[in-house]
Amino acid sequence: MKLLFVYNADSGILSSLKDTVHKAVSPNTYQCNLCKVTFGTTSMKESWKSFVESLPYDVEFLHRDEFQEQYPEKNDEPLPALFIIEDESIESAISAETINKAHSVTDLITTVSSFLERMNKDKNI
Repeated sequence: MKLLFVYNADSGILSSLKDTVHKAVSPNTYQCNLCKVTFGTTSMKESWKSFVESLPYDVEFLHRDEFQEQYPEKNDEPLPALFIIEDESIESAISAETINKAHSVTDLITTVSSFLERMNKDKNI
């Protein structure tokens, strides 16, 4: 099983620069809350990085354009989001609406941890 986090931002240097400026100048209108709460000015926040590395699952991060290219059947899913990939299938796990409610890394870690606990309980893991 793999956890796939998808940003509501495109890949590439120009997109990254534009996003950095947007987050700094007008953070309330920035479209990717996953980016906003997990990244500082130039890099991933250490608490998020440590959390992700501690997870007992493979974890992948994709930007919107990469996700749309690799999973065209999911192009209508609102982003940012978390998906579960298992046995060649991809399922929505945490919606954009839920991710967008996180105001901090701690909120997001709590949300993801709660989801994983429920999932493991449902699967009797």
